[in-house]
Amino acid sequence: MPILIHLDRIMKEKKMSLNQLSEKVGITLSNLSIIKNQKAKALRLDTLEAICKALDCQPGDLLQYDDGGD
Repeated sequence: MPILIHLDRIMKEKKMSLNQLSEKVGITLSNLSIIKNQKAKALRLDTLEAICKALDCQPGDLLQYDDGGD
């Protein structure tokens, strides 16, 4: 998938666990884990907004387009 999600990296930088982020964002650990592990097929904008607010970051910090250099 050409969209990479850098949630794990940002969480490490902010020293926040998946449990803490789940509580702040208001989504289940399971759904947050799907996002973190690049398994999400879609990401709601309100979820992205809540993650950015909780981690004090911008959407561009979390998401990257990578076409593989083709």
